[in-house]
Amino acid sequence: MSRTLRIIKINQVFLRYRLDSFFNARSLPWIIRALLFPLRILPGPTESRGVRLRCALEDLGPIFVKFGQLLSTRPDLIPADICEELGNLQDQVPPFESDLFIQRLEAALGDSVKNLFKSFDQEPLASASVAQVHAAVLPDDREVVVKVIRPGIEKVIEQDCELLMSIAQVVEKYAVDGKRLRPIEVARDYRTTIFDELNLQREAANTVTLRRNFENSPLLYVPDVYWPYCNENVLVMERIYATPVTDIAQLKESNTNFKVLAERGVEIFFTQVFEHNFFHADMHPGNIFVDTFNPDEPRYMAIDCAIIGSLSDRDQYFLARTLLAVFRRDYRQVAELHALAGWVSESASVIEVESAIRTVCEPIFQRPLKDISCGHLLVSLFQAARRFDAEVQPSLVLLQKTLLNIEGLGRQLYPNLDLWATAHPFLERWLVNHFGPGNLFKRLRKDGPEWVEQLPELPQLALRSLEQLQKLEKTLSNPPRPAKSDLIANTRLKIIGALLAGTGLGSLLIASQGIDGNATTLGLIFAAAGTLLLLLR
Repeated sequence: MSRTLRIIKINQVFLRYRLDSFFNARSLPWIIRALLFPLRILPGPTESRGVRLRCALEDLGPIFVKFGQLLSTRPDLIPADICEELGNLQDQVPPFESDLFIQRLEAALGDSVKNLFKSFDQEPLASASVAQVHAAVLPDDREVVVKVIRPGIEKVIEQDCELLMSIAQVVEKYAVDGKRLRPIEVARDYRTTIFDELNLQREAANTVTLRRNFENSPLLYVPDVYWPYCNENVLVMERIYATPVTDIAQLKESNTNFKVLAERGVEIFFTQVFEHNFFHADMHPGNIFVDTFNPDEPRYMAIDCAIIGSLSDRDQYFLARTLLAVFRRDYRQVAELHALAGWVSESASVIEVESAIRTVCEPIFQRPLKDISCGHLLVSLFQAARRFDAEVQPSLVLLQKTLLNIEGLGRQLYPNLDLWATAHPFLERWLVNHFGPGNLFKRLRKDGPEWVEQLPELPQLALRSLEQLQKLEKTLSNPPRPAKSDLIANTRLKIIGALLAGTGLGSLLIASQGIDGNATTLGLIFAAAGTLLLLLR
């Protein structure tokens, strides 16, 4: 029943704001054209299309508001009048009553506002889709902002997520590419993400981690969190004073270097994704400010860390190599990486995948690099892979969205932004550092204790391998043919090589942990001998 009521609500909003004017009637199915025909008799809408769309999204709730926030960052895709109006969704959603805010705040912290704060501003500082923020001053005179979740928002989100799941089920069942798109899994992940946003203690923990990652950094500042005042329902953090990134006039008045500002935004994104593997995944303009104290080297300030993304080591590696290969126009390597990453089916021909990728990329590269959207290029690659039974990677959904946000924002600040000029050297440097000897030794030290603990199990594993080898010998005809004899001999060498390499590696781990300083030489000898045997054919 709630799902039906929600559908009715969506239809009411659609009709109230005459969103039918956004569609070309001739392209709609005849049944829909017949249902919308009576609207032609009514007077046309008086408000602009941007205002009507913004109001409709506000009425439909946080999921739709967040969609509008994403659209507002893409002036290269959305008409200017709509983009400008949707920008008001960032922090100008109608607020709820201050008395209700105070009531929820006092209930969460178990004390009155007068006892908790030296002063408290009754007027909201900002009102967003999920929460509302008021300014306050702590008893020790520190200025803070207080964030509380909107009342009743959980029920609205639950209804929308159920509706989204129903749509996903229909898409997966009836759409041509439904199963490959994995819409049910995507909808389920989105539900988890948005409900995580309702837990303010999680947001506080994310904020602290992001602040620690960029501690003393000239690129990004993240406000401090005051834990004694925080729980699942309330977040109290340092109040910052800076220019909203969308206030271009104020940034110009401060003589801000827009080229540096845009490039630093790109650098922050790639640093979060590849260096920290912990990226702010809700970086719409309402969450970003600029510190113009030094206008030649402006610093970003970020808030609202409720949605955080991370990638597996495998995703990081294939993403970095794919982007590098694409911009080098090495389409064969791009196709091979798609196959290795599992982004196309195992039966797909690498030659055919290469041809499809070349068809997508070559027209793009006819434009200057500064005009190429890295986010759209990544999306285009996955779209091209659909014909090879590619599956949408849910782990990359947040990354794609964040990259589109960053690019849209960067182009707003500096239209000539060449994202590739910043990304290219960063990715090359990351690959060298991440897979170089220095990082390998760091990983050995990190995982060393666990591996040392497993070393006693190596003899047992070797015995099992020898038993399997004996079974293999019995299954082969007697006397064995030369090819099979070679197979047996080669297998024995591989087992011995693996034992030697494992022993050598264990010795190196022992040395790296300071357990036995004399184990280094012995470890190098065993590791080298074992590796040599493993390489023999």
